This record gives sequence, structure tokens and C-alpha cells, in this order.
Amino acid sequence: MITIRNYVEADAEALWNIHFHTIRNINSRDYTKAQVEAWAPELLDLSVWYKRMEGLSPFVAEIEGVVVGYTDLQPSGLIDHFFCHHEYQGQGVGKALMNHVFSVGQQRGVKRFYSEVSITARPFYEHFGFNVDQQQEMEVRGQKLTNFVMEKMVENYVS
Repeated sequence: MITIRNYVEADAEALWNIHFHTIRNINSRDYTKAQVEAWAPELLDLSVWYKRMEGLSPFVAEIEGVVVGYTDLQPSGLIDHFFCHHEYQGQGVGKALMNHVFSVGQQRGVKRFYSEVSITARPFYEHFGFNVDQQQEMEVRGQKLTNFVMEKMVENYVS
């Protein structure tokens, strides 16, 4: 069973490992070796990562106590990070996290969800009703990466 809970500082390293290994093992299907190495560098100052996670305030997915994914929802409706452990993909982790985001968004009155989505994640977001607003090039540590600004508008919630 997948449980979703709020982030605690002790999660930071597990979330970095998910971020790193998902990019290196999954996103490498759609990006070059140089691009994934820039996006998920071998050496990262973990204090920077800890601050980043504290600022994101992510939701953490677990299966039997194992951290298997995370995402966040910013007040503006931005989903800044969305990562599922590379060994747990296709097991409902992403679906559970996205449904949690929509539930929290409903509680907060979010009308527009949006994210900068990788080539790899685009079909997943489309499955949940997101549309491409624009394609863009991002520069990360000297490498240009293509991604998509995707959004989902929510008119009225049924109560």
C-alpha cells in the first residue's frame, strides 16, 4: 500500500537518491549522457539540497516504510519536483502522488496546476489531463535540455 505524508528533514538524502537515480536511469532514455550528468551531477553539496527540499515542502510516498517518490505543490499551483523511484515505476506511485496533489490543490483552491515537465514525463502528465502550453530549452550546468510547460485548469470542484 502506498502512503503519502509530509516531508521531514530526515527524508532529504532519500529524495536526492530518487532524484539522481531516476534521472540517470529513466530520463536517460530521452536525454544524452551529458545532459543527465548535468541535471543530476555526481557531486552535489547536500546542504544546498536540504535547503531546496525545505523550501519545496514536498509530499513523500512510501511503500512499507521505503521512500519511493516525492512531489510538491507550491501556492501558485506549480508542481516543481515530481519523481518516482526508478525501481517502483508502474506501481501506482505517480498516480497516488498526483491524486494527492489534486486533493491538496482542491483544499487550497488551486485553479491552475502547472509544471516544467521533461520529455520523459510528458505522457504521464498528459494522462492526468495536462496540456502543453509551450516547449522550451533550459540550460543546466552548461547543457541545454528540452522540456515543456504543461498546465491543467480546474474550473469548479464538485463538493
